Amino acid sequence: MSDTTSLRQAALDYHEFPKPGKLEIRATKPLANGRDLARAYSPGVAEACLEIKADPTAAARYTSRGNLVAVVTNGTAVLGLGNIGALASKPVMEGKAVLFKKFANIDCFDIELDQADPEKLAEIVCALEPSFGAINLEDIKAPDCFTVERICRERMNIPVFHDDQHGTAIVVGAAVTNALHVAGKKFEDIKIVSTGGGAAGIACLNMLLKLGVKRENVWLCDINGLVHEGREIDMNPIKSEYAQKTDLRTLDDVIPDADLFLGLSGPGVLTPEMVGKMAKRPIIFALANPTPEILPDLARAVAPDAIIATGRSDFPNQVNNVLCFPFIFRGALDVGATTINDEMKLACIDGIAALARATTSAEAAAAYQGEQMTFGADYLIPKPFDPRLIGIVSSAVAKAAMETGVATRPIDDMVAYKRKLDGSVFRSALLMRPVFEAARTSPRRIVFAEGEDERVLRAAQAIIEETVETPILIGRPDVIEKRIEKAGLNLKLGQNVDLVNPENDPRYRDYWETYHTLMARRGVSPDIARAVMRTNTTAIGAVMVHRGEADCLICGTFGETRWHLNYIQQVLGRDGLRPHGALSMMILEDGPLFIADTQVNLHPNPEQIAEIAVGAARHVRRFGIEPKIAFCSQSQFGNQGEGTGGRLRAAIALLDAGKQDFCYEGEMNIDTALDPDLRARMLPGNRMEGSANVLIFAHADAASGVRNILKMKGGGLEVGPILMGMGNRAHVVSPSITARGLLNMGAIAGTPVEHYG
Repeated sequence: MSDTTSLRQAALDYHEFPKPGKLEIRATKPLANGRDLARAYSPGVAEACLEIKADPTAAARYTSRGNLVAVVTNGTAVLGLGNIGALASKPVMEGKAVLFKKFANIDCFDIELDQADPEKLAEIVCALEPSFGAINLEDIKAPDCFTVERICRERMNIPVFHDDQHGTAIVVGAAVTNALHVAGKKFEDIKIVSTGGGAAGIACLNMLLKLGVKRENVWLCDINGLVHEGREIDMNPIKSEYAQKTDLRTLDDVIPDADLFLGLSGPGVLTPEMVGKMAKRPIIFALANPTPEILPDLARAVAPDAIIATGRSDFPNQVNNVLCFPFIFRGALDVGATTINDEMKLACIDGIAALARATTSAEAAAAYQGEQMTFGADYLIPKPFDPRLIGIVSSAVAKAAMETGVATRPIDDMVAYKRKLDGSVFRSALLMRPVFEAARTSPRRIVFAEGEDERVLRAAQAIIEETVETPILIGRPDVIEKRIEKAGLNLKLGQNVDLVNPENDPRYRDYWETYHTLMARRGVSPDIARAVMRTNTTAIGAVMVHRGEADCLICGTFGETRWHLNYIQQVLGRDGLRPHGALSMMILEDGPLFIADTQVNLHPNPEQIAEIAVGAARHVRRFGIEPKIAFCSQSQFGNQGEGTGGRLRAAIALLDAGKQDFCYEGEMNIDTALDPDLRARMLPGNRMEGSANVLIFAHADAASGVRNILKMKGGGLEVGPILMGMGNRAHVVSPSITARGLLNMGAIAGTPVEHYG
C-alpha cells in the first residue's frame, strides 16, 4: 500500500470509527427520574419559555443559545475542492464545529443547505436567528458570499461572520503586521501585489487598507491579468474597487519593487524570476492550498532573506483561520454582541500579533516538538495550540465590542473574565489562584535541581513572568544556554535567573564542607562529600536551602522519588522537619480531588495517617477549599478486621481524641466516599455532607494507583505531589510533570511559610 493510499484510508477510518462523523449531542442536565423529566420537559419547561417570552435576552440564561453557533454552507466553494455540493461539504462543516468546541468551548451545529441562489440562501439563514447566538458562513462561492453576508448582517441582530473572508483577513493582517516588524517596513509605505480576486483575497486587501496600506499601492491580479480601469471580463463591483488606471496588464508587469506578494490563487502563479524583481527583504504570502503560488525553497533560492508564509502546516508561518474564528466568536458571544465590527477584528489582529512576539508557551512547544518557535521570519504568528490565545484574543474582542456599543451583556470585570477564559484551558488556573496570590506577597528563591531540563527552563520563564520568585537553576551553563536559545526563552543566566554549575562553582568548597559537617557521623567522608557535591544536584539544592541561599528545592523531574527523598531528609530533615506524606491534587472535569499519601509512607501507621490527614486539611485550605476527608479502604465502617481498615480506624480515633477543625469520616470504600446517598444508606447520620474531596489511604500503592488512573484514564490534571511536613523547603515532583505543573509547584514553593502552616 502506497503512502498516499495509507493516508487516505487513515483519514476515512478517522471519520468512520468508532462511530460515523465527528460530532454528537450530549445533555448538560441530569435526566434520571420523574423529577428531572418534569423539570426538563413538561410542566417545568414552560417556566423557562415564559421568562424568555417576557424578556428575549433571558434565552442566554435558560437555553444554550448564548453559546451556540451555526456553521452554514451551500457547498459551492469547499476548500480546494470547489463546488462539491451541500452534502459532500458536511465533513468539512463537522470539522469546523469540532474546532469551535476544542479551541473555544463553543457548541456548534453544522447546517448544509441545498440552495444556490444567494438571496434565498440568505432568507434561510435569517430565519435561523432564534436558534443561534451567531452565524459562521462557510465555503460559499464569490461573489454570492458577499450578497449572503450583506443581507444577513442587515437583517439579523446577531453576529454574522464569513470566515473565508474575514477569518483569513484577520490572520493575514496579524502575520503581515509582524512580517513588516521583522522587515523594518511600514503599512503606509509598502507596495502590495495580490493574486486572486475571490472572497478571501478581497477581504484581505480590505483589511490591509484598514491597517494603513494606501489603496493606490495595491495591485490586484486574477486569472485574466491585472484588474484595471476599463476591463470588462470577469469583473464585479467589489473587484472594481481595486482597478488601477494603468497600461500594465500582467503580474509580471506589476511585480517589480513589490514589498508584499499576497497570493490566494493557485499553484505556480509566482515564479522565481518574479521574486527576483521584488523589493529588498520581500514578504511572500503564498496561501494557495494545497500547493502554494511558489514553494518556499524556490523563493529563497532567489531571495534568501525573504519572509514567507503559506497555508500549509509543513512550512513555517501557516496562515490558519483557527487562530481567529473560535476566539472572535468566543468574545462576541460572551458579551452578547449584535455584530462583529471592524474594531473587534482589529483587536483580534493585535492580540494574535502580540502573542507571537511573546515567549512561546510550554504547551504550544509540547504540541509542536522539534519546531523553532522564536519570533522572527519563521515565526510570525502563534500556533493554534497555544492556550493563551483564548484569554488574550477573546478578551480583546469582548472589550472592543463593549467600547463600540454592540455588546448587549457588557462584562463588568475584564480581569476576572480573562482569568475565567484562561481557566478554561489551564484547568489549574482558577484553583491555583489563591496560591499564586500568596506567592506574590514576598519574593522567594526556588532552586531547581534539574536545571537543564527544558520543562524546568520553561517553568523558570513563566515564574519570572507571573510571580516575584527568583528561579535558581543547577546545571551546566553551556547546556542550559543552548537549550534556552533553542526554546526561544528570555532567560539570562546571572541576571533574571541564577545558576549553580556543579562542575565549576566558586561555592563548591562551602557546599561540600557543609554537607560533610551534616553527614560526618553518618559515614560520609570528605571525599564522598566532594563527590556528592559534584554530581548530585538534589543534594546541592538541599544544601543551598540549608545554608539559606534558597528558600525551597524542587526536584524529581527524573529519577526515583525515594532517592530524592533520601537526600532531602539527610540535609533538611532537622529542627522538627520531616516528610509526613505526599498530597496530590487531581483536577477533574467536575472539580478537584486530593489524594494522599502517594509517595512517602508505604504502610503508614495510625499516628502517621492522622498526621497525613491534618497536613492534608491544612494544604487543601490553601486552595480556598474546605476539606472533607474520607479514609478509604476495602473495609467499610468496621465490617472487616483485616487489611488497612484497622489502621484507619485507629487513626480516626486519634483524630477524635483531639480537637480537629475539619470534616473527616471513615473508613469506607471510594464509591461511598464520593456518593453521599450511598454513604447515607451505609451509615445513616454520618458526619460528612456531600462528596468527599480528599481521599486518604493506608497504603501508598493504593493512593498512587488511584492518582495515576485518574491522570491517565480519567483526564485528571495533577498539581503536586506536595511534600508535607518539610515547612515548604522541598518538594519531589514526578517524572511525568509538565512545565505548567512545575510552574504550579513553583507557586506552592514560593508561598511564604506563614501562609503554609
